[in-house]
Amino acid sequence: MKKKLQCVLLIDDDEPTNFINKIIVQRSDCTDRIQITESAEDALNYLQQRDKFSYNGGFPLPELIFLDINMPKLNGWDFLQEYREWNRPGQYEPVIVMLTTSMNPEDEKRAKENAEVTGYESKPLSKNKLDELLERHFSSYF
Repeated sequence: MKKKLQCVLLIDDDEPTNFINKIIVQRSDCTDRIQITESAEDALNYLQQRDKFSYNGGFPLPELIFLDINMPKLNGWDFLQEYREWNRPGQYEPVIVMLTTSMNPEDEKRAKENAEVTGYESKPLSKNKLDELLERHFSSYF
């Protein structure tokens, strides 16, 4: 029997992208919980378990995070800066994958130089990309 991830977090301001990514993650059967946030600020609130995401019983922290770069207000880089400054519980270190339409080679370079970023992928997410990420980072689960 394979073990599933507790949670996958999708951070993207584009609703159709979130819809497609959610379907791909659901079909992979790698998790029972997919959390979607449409802003970096909401994602930080979710991770810190506060505001509108709090409810009785709590919720799991995601092991896998897909992060868009270009979002209004706080972009993906802003998210990473805030995330870096957050006093995370225990040894919490999720796999963070930048999932973007950016064609700027500086974004890819910056992502590779960022200690919190584990991967950099072009949109859209596909079954093959997800399978490769799961195999690379969570092979003991599957």
